[in-house]
Amino acid sequence: MALWRGSACAGFLALAVGCVFLLEPELPGTALRSLWSSLRLGPAPVPPGSLSPESRLAAAWDALIVQPARRWRRVAVGVNACVDVVISGVKLLQALGLSPGSGRDHAVLHSRSDLEEAFVHFMGKGAAAERFFSDRETFHDIAQAASEFPGAQHYVGGNAALIGQKFAANPDLKVLLCGPIGPKLHELLDDNVFVPPESLQEEDEFHLILEYLAGEEWGPFKAPQANRFIFSHDLSNGAMNMLEVFVSSLEEFQPDLVVLSGLHMMEGQSKELQRKRLLEVVTSISDIPTGIPVHLELASMTNRELMSSIVHQQVFPAVASLGLNEQELLFLSQSASGPHASLSSWDGVPDVGMVSDILFWILKEHGRSKSRSSDLTRIHFHTLVYHILATVDGHWANQLAAVAAGARVAGTQACATETIDTNRVSLRAPQEFMTSRLEPGSRIVLNPNKPVVEWHREGVTFHFTPVLVCKDPVRTVGLGDAISAEGLFYSEAYPD
Repeated sequence: MALWRGSACAGFLALAVGCVFLLEPELPGTALRSLWSSLRLGPAPVPPGSLSPESRLAAAWDALIVQPARRWRRVAVGVNACVDVVISGVKLLQALGLSPGSGRDHAVLHSRSDLEEAFVHFMGKGAAAERFFSDRETFHDIAQAASEFPGAQHYVGGNAALIGQKFAANPDLKVLLCGPIGPKLHELLDDNVFVPPESLQEEDEFHLILEYLAGEEWGPFKAPQANRFIFSHDLSNGAMNMLEVFVSSLEEFQPDLVVLSGLHMMEGQSKELQRKRLLEVVTSISDIPTGIPVHLELASMTNRELMSSIVHQQVFPAVASLGLNEQELLFLSQSASGPHASLSSWDGVPDVGMVSDILFWILKEHGRSKSRSSDLTRIHFHTLVYHILATVDGHWANQLAAVAAGARVAGTQACATETIDTNRVSLRAPQEFMTSRLEPGSRIVLNPNKPVVEWHREGVTFHFTPVLVCKDPVRTVGLGDAISAEGLFYSEAYPD
């Protein structure tokens, strides 16, 4: 009888606590769980609304991401394009008979040994990198072995082609792509991408994408996160051969947004050719009618003089928008004597305050102001665990939606899912951070229910959002290009 009374009493209390969960969901969860556990009835039921941080963040994004009032209709993209051969870096290098030695970076790769040293150097850091391979014959042999390797995959490659391909996923957009388009690449492109006949060539340019997984080991090296090492012997893109075709195509195509990329490919060229082409880039951009924004997508570089020239030789003032990641941002600051330039590399997750300082400096030193006629008013920064959009006030709208959309596509594309799968992603952004390291700034505490944080600094507005990082990424190549394209798709530029 006593046993029956005890069970009945426990059952009644369990029912009562369950009712409290349902009728008073706003009560502190810790109090409810404590009451339940005191009854020793097993795991507490999940109260309504107590979803995981990842689920709450994804739902909040969906509510925030709205279309801009004025959408792009025609987007022109140029000028680097190629075929990406994606393969396991460790397996390919093993098949080439290489073994891991001491990791060491090389600005230019001259041999298989240089390739092995540079690959393990960046694999050990979990950092992305891109290098030029100078020996044509050796590269051709490696490329052929990679292309025929079991499991090798062929994709659209090159920043311009990848951005164009991402834009083409929107059926309402007309997309023009100019670049060295060979037969394999032309076959891979979306039907919605228009390629001028002058862009077609008989042979493809191949880029080899050596991927590695988080935790993957080779000898003494272990990757802290998934990433990739890219290398090529790409002369067409390196000389920006399609720049003139690109510019001449704009008059007939009549775009309302222009996206330019490929300047980093000039690292394998002589200084004289670099200076000449940069001047021609500036002249070409200047010929684009006023009112059509130009976005410049940067990529991994090692030549500080070339980066400094891009910053100072009127390229930055000629474009309205920039897209770049943490490696490119710090290298830019180092090359142009910006904030935190003494930092040799990021120590883990890039400090939000430092990133904010550099973005602010770029817009203040090279962006539009009352005393400067620069067109630069927007920067989209992306790193693995968070994104920041910085804009000069009064020139861009819908940036809250744009930064959220860019972060959302990072999670879906890396996991190869249509929507965010909250079981396959994790929230790794800093839980709190300072908005500046050079000024007092503000301390921000992350709230997954309100994932886009906004702050202001002397006429510049910052929008920050975390990224839901894919735990088992299917493919890392092209994430930055997809992020920039998605952010631009949801952006609205105010007419001048």
